[in-house]
Amino acid sequence: MSPAHLLRPVSRSFHLPTCLGSRTPHPFNVRPPAASSSRRYVRFRVARPFSTSHPVRAALATHPPAQPTVLLAYPVPAALHHEAVVEEEYESDEPDVEPIPLEEAKIEMTDRAAEQLRAIAKRENNPDAALRISVESGGCHGYQYKMALATSRAPDDYHFTHPTLKPSNILVDAVSMSLLKGSTIDFATELIGSSFRIVENPQAKGSGCGCGVSWELKL
Repeated sequence: MSPAHLLRPVSRSFHLPTCLGSRTPHPFNVRPPAASSSRRYVRFRVARPFSTSHPVRAALATHPPAQPTVLLAYPVPAALHHEAVVEEEYESDEPDVEPIPLEEAKIEMTDRAAEQLRAIAKRENNPDAALRISVESGGCHGYQYKMALATSRAPDDYHFTHPTLKPSNILVDAVSMSLLKGSTIDFATELIGSSFRIVENPQAKGSGCGCGVSWELKL
């Protein structure tokens, strides 16, 4: 093949798309591609890594800011002595009650916990309705929280309330107060249910059980 043949121009036809938003042909005056043009499109699904955590632990880690509560009432020595006498009559194995100093009897409460307590008091039509919090031995970590609604305060109870959202009563007995001092009470709403919770306890070791109820005492 001669060099002149290699330099001879070759006539080729190109199919270019039409202009966007117009039905007129492309300015190069060439035919658009046929409708039956075979093209294959492949979709790629990119898997994004994600992490998850136990819903209770996630709630404990993201609770809103809490407010220091106001101590409205506290047990007097006479009331504690009366409780000790009653326990001796029933041969109770509970240790002697030693009240903690008033400056250590402190707990905190979130606004949403106070709002829930205020709603409960309104529903029960009882301004003295309260959340009773106690600590019992048991559970998978040695101790567990117990919470129940109360209609009135007992003589050996510490009585706390939110500084502005009232009524929002919390009752803690003298035995449990030493294990709850400095704790934060919150109210969490999740798909599995809503409940009051102790989200921070300086006396607890680690994060405790995933259920948020059982915990280990810090020695």
